[in-house]
Amino acid sequence: MESVFLVVIAAMALIVILLRLKVMMGISILCGGLFIWLFESRSLEALGQAVIDAVKLQRNWDLIFCLYFVMCLEVELRKSGSLAGMVKTCRNVFSSNKVTLAIMPAFLGLLPSVGGARFSAPMVQEASAGIDINPEQKSTINLWFRHIFEFSNPLMPGMILACGIANVTIQDLIIQVGWVTVLCFILGWIFLVQPLKIVDPVKATNTTHDHEIDWKSVFLAFGPVVSSFLLIVLFGVPAAVSMGLVVIGFIPIFYALKRPVPIKDIFIESFDVKLLVNVAFILYFIQLLTVTGVLDEIVHVFNTSSLPQPIIVASLAFIFGLMTGQSQGYIAVVIPIVALMSPGNIVLVSTAMVFGLAGQMMTPVHVCILVTVDYFKSNMWRVIGTCGFVSLVMIAIYSVWTYFRYYFI
Repeated sequence: MESVFLVVIAAMALIVILLRLKVMMGISILCGGLFIWLFESRSLEALGQAVIDAVKLQRNWDLIFCLYFVMCLEVELRKSGSLAGMVKTCRNVFSSNKVTLAIMPAFLGLLPSVGGARFSAPMVQEASAGIDINPEQKSTINLWFRHIFEFSNPLMPGMILACGIANVTIQDLIIQVGWVTVLCFILGWIFLVQPLKIVDPVKATNTTHDHEIDWKSVFLAFGPVVSSFLLIVLFGVPAAVSMGLVVIGFIPIFYALKRPVPIKDIFIESFDVKLLVNVAFILYFIQLLTVTGVLDEIVHVFNTSSLPQPIIVASLAFIFGLMTGQSQGYIAVVIPIVALMSPGNIVLVSTAMVFGLAGQMMTPVHVCILVTVDYFKSNMWRVIGTCGFVSLVMIAIYSVWTYFRYYFI
């Protein structure tokens, strides 16, 4: 049974090798999935079933269309000048673009949207003016700060799912693990932002002490975020439909505020075939893991072991975060185990969330990593390496704190 780990490790190694050889990310990940299928199933029916399941899953279509409309919105903001105006306003308010680098992706991360790092990436690009920063650093900052609210935002699908399965309240879970959001911000600032050097104070800082606020840009930048937020929360509109309504609904507003954007450009420039194909292959890879029974085998191995419960939960969450790249992925697998092991144990639920996110931040199947690396044209492995280092620091601090608070006798 433990041979499943060898197969998974070999598949991950194959993905790494193919990516190093400059093979397209989606194809590399698909090859890794077919490698697992070859050793774990070899059933043609399983290959077809994975396609059918992937096509039938509503959340997959929601992801693809949401990602497309996010790119449409980015075109609107960029071509209307609202993006540049928003960053300028943030610089005037915070006096330094370094603060904006951290604040903007963190704020936009409050809006639940898989692959939404594509929305915050242009703002990071704008805020990097006057700062000595390379594409890998931009990618890492965008990724890291966008995900810090995974532990404290009651609108995150992963948090809602975890609380529903484990039968704990969202309020109690936030009280239990919300401090990790503060920890993540501090770690991101110390390791990712603080070391950056300002090389052009005129572009990067408010040297004129001008505190003018471009209210049009503020409204046009935050309006779509707030509108999507309200549609999703108050009316239960799916993320993709919400983003589509916002993109279309704000077109006349851009024109009314004399920030026109050619409608044709909005919908054509946003259609990135390569990116959407990569996402589709990642979703198929995840479905292959399910139909081949790999996920069930890994869970069984840990369930039959004599390891302590916290180690089992942490290991499973990290592995499935690494394999699926989605919070719903590791939560859907691990939290039911927690519910059976120790019903209502909020410490184990928190552990699953922290270690799952750490795995999610260190895998090429994480859609946010895909879209961020694609936008900044950065080296994916350097980005993953830096995110991995900060993630390891995060889980080390969490583990020490949790051990001495709950398990040390």
